[in-house]
Amino acid sequence: MARIAFKMQLLPGHEAEYKKRHDEIWPELSCLLKQAGLSEYSIFLDDETSSLFGFLKVEDQEQLDSLPAQIIMQKWWAYMSDIMETNLDGSPTSIPLKEVFYLP
Repeated sequence: MARIAFKMQLLPGHEAEYKKRHDEIWPELSCLLKQAGLSEYSIFLDDETSSLFGFLKVEDQEQLDSLPAQIIMQKWWAYMSDIMETNLDGSPTSIPLKEVFYLP
């Protein structure tokens, strides 16, 4: 199982809206993520910088890599694009983080 960490950037002033949208995550998106083998998916917010830190576990990296092609994922990205930094394809700007310590 792969453990993946990454950071994203929320636009300042949208912290409450970001939380609200995730509190109301679409059931079809949750289902897609679970079907792709994601587990223990968490996103943390640094209130001082509006930086987001994500962590997840995935059974198969190829399934994770296939998510951007899914229509529901693209719709979610479009829905979130007004409150966070995004790439040209609409996906959130996401920077992979290198693990430097792990205590199992």
